[in-house]
Amino acid sequence: MQGQPGIGKSSLTKRLLVGLVGFGMTAVVPGDVKGEYSELIAALGGAVWEVGRGAHSLNPLDAGPLAAALDTVKGAERERLAETIRARRLSLLEALTTIVRRAEITVTERRLLGAALDLVVGVRETSQPLIPDVLHVLSTAADDLVAITAASDEHEYRRSARELINTLGLLCDGALRGIFDRRSSVRADTGTTALSLDLSALDEEDDDAVAAAMLCSWAWAAGVIDANTADGRRRNVVQVQDELWRALRVAPGLVERSDRITRLNRHRGVVSVQVTHSLDDLEALPTESDRAKARGMASRNGVLILGGMAERELDGLRRITSLTTGEAALVTSWAAPPTWHSGRAHPGRGKYLIKSGERMGLPVALTLTPSERRLYDTDGAFRKAS
Repeated sequence: MQGQPGIGKSSLTKRLLVGLVGFGMTAVVPGDVKGEYSELIAALGGAVWEVGRGAHSLNPLDAGPLAAALDTVKGAERERLAETIRARRLSLLEALTTIVRRAEITVTERRLLGAALDLVVGVRETSQPLIPDVLHVLSTAADDLVAITAASDEHEYRRSARELINTLGLLCDGALRGIFDRRSSVRADTGTTALSLDLSALDEEDDDAVAAAMLCSWAWAAGVIDANTADGRRRNVVQVQDELWRALRVAPGLVERSDRITRLNRHRGVVSVQVTHSLDDLEALPTESDRAKARGMASRNGVLILGGMAERELDGLRRITSLTTGEAALVTSWAAPPTWHSGRAHPGRGKYLIKSGERMGLPVALTLTPSERRLYDTDGAFRKAS
């Protein structure tokens, strides 16, 4: 879903979400940066977890509902789930260290993280290893870790692992302290109608904290969905990813890692809604490789919902879908002029073009009911200030 601010992207997303819940699906909103879905999720009888300092915590290495699912299955299915948990944990660790460092980690560091994680899980047999646990193991110079660095003694190992240890240390003692170094207090009931992780408490934090929280939330949501399938009570899911590219532009390589973190073993039964103001956001990603992978992610969407946007915005859009002259003219006719003042109703509010594959676009108009106007309101802060 793409369009200028003010066209009602959130309202249409919420209408879709409510409708699909009405048809029996579970709504999952992982990483609600603005907290704008919380009231709706609560109205649907769901659970809202506010994550941040002084609020609920989300441990990146927590297996979540997959830990319980692991106890209910045997044989090959149990091995598959165990590998899924390990892969997500390791991808998250790599992503968090990349965010802190603002650069890719080395192959040796990736192996060190994997070995240290295995040592922590093997010794404590816990579903909630902590980043401080991994940091402690890395600092002990265990034989398995020394062998990975090909160090001749403990002193040489510590010199080789110093950058990685200090990077993880910043997750525990630096600007991100208190966010990702605690046990999870978030709990997921796979039988609920709706779930949301509200990250609005982190709104004042820097981009690193927000990006890290979004990635952790996406991994948590993927675990919820996988557990929903594993426990035999399969319920189809609709999940919303707003501000998608905000998390991926912080450091190189996060596009690929986010794909690994959120990849589901059972692909059917999940409707994913990705919301953005502009595909130009892709061009802000750190490397050409990231930009190419992100364009691939965007092009794989089966349905595009387009609101009002300027002609220049259509250039990026045409890279992933074909637009007729008439379709382009319709979308640009809904765009706000340069003189439009925020706070007033957008001239294109409630007007959208639905594109699916090569089919002709379907223009629709959205009219909200009184209860929707109350629950979908994203301008409440302006009115309260007034």
